[in-house]
Amino acid sequence: MDFDLGDDAARLRARLRDLIAAHIAEDYLGAFTDDPADLDVSQRFCRILAEEGLLTVAWPTEYGGAGGSVWDQTVVREEMWAHHEPRGAQYMGLNWVGPAIMAFGSEAQKARHLPAIAAGEVIWCQGFSEPDAGSDLAALSTRAVADGDGWRLTGQKIWTSYAGMAQWCVLAARVGNGTRHEGITMFLLPMDTEGITVRPIASMLGHHHLNEVFFDDVWAGPGSVLGEVGEGWAVIRRTLAHERVGIARYARCERLLSALGRELAPEWDRLPPAVHAQWARALVEVRVARLLAYRAVHAQDTGAPADVPASVARIAFTSCDQHVAELLFQALGHESLEAGPGAPLHGAVEDHWRYAQAATVASGTIEVQRMIVSKSLLGGRR
Repeated sequence: MDFDLGDDAARLRARLRDLIAAHIAEDYLGAFTDDPADLDVSQRFCRILAEEGLLTVAWPTEYGGAGGSVWDQTVVREEMWAHHEPRGAQYMGLNWVGPAIMAFGSEAQKARHLPAIAAGEVIWCQGFSEPDAGSDLAALSTRAVADGDGWRLTGQKIWTSYAGMAQWCVLAARVGNGTRHEGITMFLLPMDTEGITVRPIASMLGHHHLNEVFFDDVWAGPGSVLGEVGEGWAVIRRTLAHERVGIARYARCERLLSALGRELAPEWDRLPPAVHAQWARALVEVRVARLLAYRAVHAQDTGAPADVPASVARIAFTSCDQHVAELLFQALGHESLEAGPGAPLHGAVEDHWRYAQAATVASGTIEVQRMIVSKSLLGGRR
């Protein structure tokens, strides 16, 4: 593949940066800070992107998109993550819920859900992980029992981002008595359905990121199943491949490295040579992570199996994420903990470090990603 995205991508990137500069403050650190106004900024910006045809730039026009390429979407993804993801919780619906509904949903599901996602009007959460089924997702025990023309759902999910603000949930539950991948079925559920309880989990990641969600005999009506009954694992595999590539934190890492160079410009030559070497090494890691992301996007675009390339990219993302976080702390010392006006990099260092600590757990632990890759390599030798 050609890693040069071309002039059209460069123009799109410039357009996005102009919109961000016009609507997002330089000290914006994401939608989930202690200030509720930051969430309002995110929601408004999503509507602006939708009006500009940029929120779902790569979606087909019949679903509310702009009919662009996956590479257009890659540019959007990179610029959003580089600037602390001003789409907020919307990225989940944009990045993988919408594409999953396009691939597996009925015509009625497409008509109901895709226009709302494309307009930035709805927030989705993901009901996957459970107390005894985190990275080993196939061990999930939430059950769906047939009841007339619908289903009754009972179980518990955990670490569910945005559950307290989401209007809809993509839920994985088990139908029948199968084990592991057998019987897993995907459901689309309104979060205001009777029997759903959300309990926030306090964490260093801020508001809305972590929640417990309980399903107590919850009714899922006709048409709530996404795909075929018992075939949910195919949806999950596709979903996770999109999610692992979609979190383009390497773009934020590169922006922070560049900002660090500008911040320390007068003192750069006085820094220890070891810090110079770490900065160069981190930049190389970030550039490699970007190229690995492009390889995974290329696999998705051409219809090739994408789960292994996505796992390889995810390993690179999370590793460089943490290395950059440590470098920023070393280079700025105690100033890394400062916040508010005048803080180095507008207070982004401590924020980046906190999120980097969780990076090797989210979307499947880094150990699981390595296992996926190693199984593929061992299988190829047989």
